[in-house]
Amino acid sequence: MRAVQLVSETQGLQLVDWPMPDPKEGFNIIQVSHAALNHRDLWISKGRYAGIKYPVILGSDVCAFDENKRRVIVNPGFNWGDDPRVQSKSFHILGMPEHGSFAEYVSVPVQHIYSAPAHLTDAQVSALPLAGITAYRTLVIKCKPQAGENLLITGIGGGVALMVLQFALALKLNVYVSSSDHSKIEQAIQLGAKGGVNYLDSKWDVEVLDQSGGFDMIVDSAGGESFSKFPKICKPAARIAMYGGTNGVISNLSPQQLFWKQISIYGSTMGSPSEFAEMLSFIIQFKIIPIVDSIYELADFNSAFNRMNSKQQFGKIVLNVSK
Repeated sequence: MRAVQLVSETQGLQLVDWPMPDPKEGFNIIQVSHAALNHRDLWISKGRYAGIKYPVILGSDVCAFDENKRRVIVNPGFNWGDDPRVQSKSFHILGMPEHGSFAEYVSVPVQHIYSAPAHLTDAQVSALPLAGITAYRTLVIKCKPQAGENLLITGIGGGVALMVLQFALALKLNVYVSSSDHSKIEQAIQLGAKGGVNYLDSKWDVEVLDQSGGFDMIVDSAGGESFSKFPKICKPAARIAMYGGTNGVISNLSPQQLFWKQISIYGSTMGSPSEFAEMLSFIIQFKIIPIVDSIYELADFNSAFNRMNSKQQFGKIVLNVSK
């Protein structure tokens, strides 16, 4: 079968002819239609991820067909464990260490396979799993939003941030966004956000506070210097939830603002199997359509990775594996 494989640290990603997955008890081999990229794939390809093994087929998101020709979606987070609050030590994500979805066939645990939402195209289905469960747990499970509350989403344009936006709009929240790209802010406003700011502006916090009057929730993927400004723009009893840290260590955070305003900070990664099922039901109930930025053929994987590396995308970048 054809597959995009991370061959070695020096050889990088290559399109290879690779053996079919071996049948294993408790696993199904499914035929991939479309597979979406995540920043996880980019970081692994650059060697910036813990425990990388070579060779490995990347890819965590997939729309596929099972042996009965049923169109399916896969929960890519394996071995969550028994504690709904946190993943187990054996938790891992499809696409490393186990071979992932950038291939014509992939082997996945039977209990992680679900019928794909009927209102979505194959590309849209593939755009959903990792971003969808991460967004759902971060916003719905951790923050427990109430209709009419104000929410700030940082770094709009990425897959998770856009899923948070779409979930928030379905829940009737007042959504504001930040980005370094004005066009992405405008696109978010067209989707239903009430406003947005460029986080490269030194007084972005003052501007977004003027726009909103303050926030009940902030969902962040970056950390870094900007995080220290969050308490200032939070209302009392606000919740801050983060699912990434691309900007690194948080400094100059005022504990006084945190405890006096009774602000809660939550970390969140992926989600439990029951939360994945809840997320799918939410998607179906509100007929949410994940935003696809672009679609590339499997052989053109380099263009897809370059698109992600450029940070220009608005939505998910998808590989059409069936062509």
